[in-house]
Amino acid sequence: MGRPRVLSRERIRDAALMIIDRGGLGELSMRRLAAELGVQAASLYKHYPTKDDVLDDVASQIITAVDISAFDTDVDWPDALTAWARSYHGALVSHPNLVPFLASGPGQRDESLRIADAVHGGLTRAGWPPRESTLIGEAVRSLVLGSTFGSFSRRLADDAEVYRGKYPHMGQAHLLRSKASQIASASFELALRAFVDGLRVQFAEVEDRRKRRSTPV
Repeated sequence: MGRPRVLSRERIRDAALMIIDRGGLGELSMRRLAAELGVQAASLYKHYPTKDDVLDDVASQIITAVDISAFDTDVDWPDALTAWARSYHGALVSHPNLVPFLASGPGQRDESLRIADAVHGGLTRAGWPPRESTLIGEAVRSLVLGSTFGSFSRRLADDAEVYRGKYPHMGQAHLLRSKASQIASASFELALRAFVDGLRVQFAEVEDRRKRRSTPV
């Protein structure tokens, strides 16, 4: 008979994420986590004092995967912003059940502050005023969290009779559920492109104002 696997923070964290992915945040408890790992709940407390500590570590693991390296290169700010948003979205879209915790959990995690610092620094170096840099970072966060929180198409019924007659413009709505993942991905890309394109226009205005201020009258 083989020796039991050593209990570690990594094993506990991975098991917690698996429970959340499978059944949602409400399914996670220290007792449920212990059962998943085949151990007594008391043994978990040697590694994590509370369930919230487990959740914080799970959240940190997900956020650590977000790539912000483009802000440390010579890449133009629209491309750096797009790369960050896509990486952020990719890290969260595989774990939508964790998004409510990420949206409401503490913002003082080292990983979150590291990202905020890189984004703000990259945008201000590119020429955005500090205030706008802050707003842009928050707007991307809202866009990503909102797009991964849940899919409207995924919640539609796959029975055409539900919509026929009552909703004249939704005659094909029953087909959308099977394409929910593709629709969610395309919708995010559409929103991201529109957002960045709008920022390009605003940035041109920022540059124009800066030039006017620096031109002697």
